[in-house]
Amino acid sequence: MHELQLRDAKAGFSAVVEKAAQGEPSVVTRHGEKVAVVLGYAEWRRLTGAQPSFADLLLAFPEDDEVGRDPAPVRDLGL
Repeated sequence: MHELQLRDAKAGFSAVVEKAAQGEPSVVTRHGEKVAVVLGYAEWRRLTGAQPSFADLLLAFPEDDEVGRDPAPVRDLGL
């Protein structure tokens, strides 16, 4: 993992992002202390387990398929 100072990361941000997109994350330091990591989007999704939103899942549902009902009789809940 590449390590660079904040001022160098700011000066060459495009290169840092390009490396991250290619799978090479960079650690950014400020006054010798590690403060941030720049990594690619695919790696971030893998690490965080990012899931599609509920709306995305609903929109991905096939329109042609019918959802069948359970033929079992309805329970009397005594309400």
